[in-house]
Amino acid sequence: MCLILFAYRPEGPYRLVLGANRDEFYDRPTAAMGFWPDAPQVLAGRDLRGGGTWMGTTTTGRLAAVTNYRDPGAVRAEAPSRGQLVSGFLQGHESPLAFLAQLGTRAGRYNGFNLLAGDLDSLYWFSNRSGGHRLLTPGIYGISNHLLDTPWPKVEKGKAALAALIKTAGILDPEAVFELLADRTIAADEQLPDTGVGLEWERLLSPVFIQSPGYGTRCSTVVLWEKGGRIDVWERAFDPDLRTAPTRHFSFTLQKAA
Repeated sequence: MCLILFAYRPEGPYRLVLGANRDEFYDRPTAAMGFWPDAPQVLAGRDLRGGGTWMGTTTTGRLAAVTNYRDPGAVRAEAPSRGQLVSGFLQGHESPLAFLAQLGTRAGRYNGFNLLAGDLDSLYWFSNRSGGHRLLTPGIYGISNHLLDTPWPKVEKGKAALAALIKTAGILDPEAVFELLADRTIAADEQLPDTGVGLEWERLLSPVFIQSPGYGTRCSTVVLWEKGGRIDVWERAFDPDLRTAPTRHFSFTLQKAA
């Protein structure tokens, strides 16, 4: 994922409202979201090259997502796939805090990342570029390719749009969340960060929804987790020509973990 916008424990019927865009090279093989045959409680897509996934939920109330931390000068080709952090948490049974404590002992093996991990009791953010984890309190948050709530234009714009949606709507229409995830507005040059990729790429990467010939937003995901225990997840995938695959919708009520 390259952008995760979410409201945690907002006022109203939801425990979590989340919208996310996964940005990736179009030639990277990917399996669409679905329940995994080898782990039937996991609902997620799959990265068929590096293993793992960029985002997923479970029928027992676990959720995780990852974004890369953009620092091209520090990338190591031999580092393990960051998607395995998400799949490892989703398939595990330990608390988010216990998982992150163990991850802290080996986080330096990975290229830079942000990890969102939570269950029925808590939600945490962790980055191996920030020195540890943070227990999240109710609020509206954004993660792109720097740290939590770094005020990049698309993070600030997305958070404001999500806050407005939640304020004006009781039961949310997922189409409204997809609409804010589809914003292709390029930020002004004076607002762009300098992450070491050059001005042309900073411009290309600045919208909420990214499009270019070889790289862009591959899918958008919306999660509405009701306080009563129902979770609805929608995934909308795109090809390089921005043709949209049929939106996949999954709905389930949380089960108690075995």
